[in-house]
Amino acid sequence: MTAAALTSPDAAAPAVTTVRLADSPDLLRLLPRDGALSWVRRGEGLVGWGQADRLEVSGPGALAEAAAWWAERSAGLVVDDGVGVPGSGPVVFASIAFDPVAGTSVFVVPEVVVGRRGSVAWLTTTGDADPREVLASAGSLPPAPSRLRYADGVLDPASWCSAVAAAVARIDDGDLAKVVLARDLLVTADAPLDPRRLLDRLAARFPDCWTFAVEGLLGATPELLLRRTGRRLSARVLAGTAPRGAGAEDERLAAGLLDSAKDRAEHALAVDSLVRALDPYCTALSVPEGPSLLTLANVRHLATDVTGTQRRTGRRGSAGLLELVDAVHPTAAVCGTPPDRAAALIAELEGLERGRYAGPVGWLDARGDGEFGLALRCAQLSDDDPCSARLFAGCGIVAGSDPAAELAETQSKFAAVQAALEG
Repeated sequence: MTAAALTSPDAAAPAVTTVRLADSPDLLRLLPRDGALSWVRRGEGLVGWGQADRLEVSGPGALAEAAAWWAERSAGLVVDDGVGVPGSGPVVFASIAFDPVAGTSVFVVPEVVVGRRGSVAWLTTTGDADPREVLASAGSLPPAPSRLRYADGVLDPASWCSAVAAAVARIDDGDLAKVVLARDLLVTADAPLDPRRLLDRLAARFPDCWTFAVEGLLGATPELLLRRTGRRLSARVLAGTAPRGAGAEDERLAAGLLDSAKDRAEHALAVDSLVRALDPYCTALSVPEGPSLLTLANVRHLATDVTGTQRRTGRRGSAGLLELVDAVHPTAAVCGTPPDRAAALIAELEGLERGRYAGPVGWLDARGDGEFGLALRCAQLSDDDPCSARLFAGCGIVAGSDPAAELAETQSKFAAVQAALEG
C-alpha cells in the first residue's frame, strides 16, 4: 500500500532559496517543539521544520517509488542555491521502515532547513518562510520531567532471555550464523516529552553519534549505514559491544573486546554483509584488515570504516542513494546472517513491531548527496500520548552468546536515551 505525496502534481512549484549565514548557529537550539527534523554530529549537519511536502510509502519497490518521487519533485523546483555544498538547496529527511515492504517509510520535505558544514553555514527556505523569524527562533530548553515511570515492553526480561537462548540453539543447529534480537521499554513522564531537550542531551553526551529526528523517532546513532558525496561512498559498521568501566577496569574491558573471538566473528559478519551488497556498485572498496574501537560514554563498539567509489557506467553507475540504501539494508548489524533466515527468526522470536527502529534514517539532497544512519539508541514518541514513548535496544546473537550478558547489553543501550530523558 502506498500513500501519495500531499502535494498535487498540478500545483505550482514553490521557490527554494539557500543563502549563506554569517554566523554558525547552534543547530539543535533552533528547533521548534513540533515537527523537529535533525541530522547533527559535533555541531554540524542539518535541522529542519515545517512541511512543504511529504510521502508515506510501503510495499514492494517502496524505496524505488520514493526515489522517483524525489527526483520528479526536485526537477520541478525553482532553486536559488548560493552555497552549493552537500545539504544545501532542496533536501528531504527520511525515516525508512526496518522492513520497507511491510512497514511505512516517511519522507518529509521541510519548509526550513539550517545547515552547517565546517565553517560554512546556510539557510534554505521553501515558499514564503521568513528568514528573520527562523534566525530569531532559538530559545531555552524546557526542564526535564520530574518523574519517569518505566514498564516492560512486548517481552519482559526473562522472556527475552528465553528468546535469546532459543536463537543460540538455532545457531548451534546450523540454521544461521547470526540474528539480531531487539526489545522495547515503555516510558511515561509526568509532563509531555519535549524532543528538543532529548536531542540536546543526546548530542551533548554522544558527540560522535549522529543525533537524528524524523516523525517522532529520535535518537543518537553511532552507525553510518551509507554516505554519498558525488561518487564517494562511505559507511561505518558497528558490531560487538562492551560496557564501560572505571580506571583500569575500563582498559581491561576495551582490550577484552578487541581480543574477543565471539565479538570479532559477529563484527566480521556485519562487515561482510555490507561489502557484499555494495561491491557490485563500486569500482573500488577499501576495507581495513581489522576493526578499531569506537568509545562512547556508556559502551564501546568494534568499528570498521568502509570507503568506496561508485561506478560511472551501467545501471549500477546510475544508482541513486536510495537504491544503494535499499541494496545494503538490512545488514547483519541489524538483522543477521543469512538475512532471510535471520528475518524469519526475528519474526518468530522477537514479538516486536519494529516499525522504523533499526531502519535507515537520514537525508538526501537534489544532487543525490546524502547520509543515512541506522535508527538505533532511539525513542519513538507516542502519537496518542505526548507523555509517553517506546525505547528500543538490540543485540547481535551468535554462537556462544549468553542471554544474561545480552540482556545487560540492552540495558546499557537503553541507558543512552534514559539519561537524556532524566538529565
